[in-house]
Amino acid sequence: MLNLLFRRLTAEPSRGAALFASLIAQARQRHWYVEGAVADTIDGRFAVLATVTALAIVRLERFGEGGDAASVALTERFIEVMEAEHRELGLGDPALGKTVRKLVGSLARRTELWRSAKDRSWTDATRESLYKGDVQPSALEHSARALHDLQARLERSELTALVEGRLA
Repeated sequence: MLNLLFRRLTAEPSRGAALFASLIAQARQRHWYVEGAVADTIDGRFAVLATVTALAIVRLERFGEGGDAASVALTERFIEVMEAEHRELGLGDPALGKTVRKLVGSLARRTELWRSAKDRSWTDATRESLYKGDVQPSALEHSARALHDLQARLERSELTALVEGRLA
């Protein structure tokens, strides 16, 4: 009933869902955790998901107004999913808001990192975005190459395709 009365004030659950689902599929790829040696933990999986989401946000921003709207939708979807996942992990309301804000802050830091990646070493940005500690050079090289390949796919993708979750 309230959705009918306040349609413009309620979020559209499908906004950002297709692209986010595509990014989740990217983050679940085995190579990140095997060849890339990202920790196969909740934190490691979050690092990969936040990193690929940040790369997508940076790409969307370059489309102008339409890209900005898609970026907002993607970020809203990210927040919705993080909140739902942490509720499933048993996190209650008092701590949930603080945890989700921390996760969104982590996404924002990664987004800023990838905005400036051309001004610094791609490998350094990869290390900062994916790893908490030391990493073998071969694993770091693998992840840097995989992120560069993903960024190239994002660059080749048009806005409509990205919104629909289709990467080139």
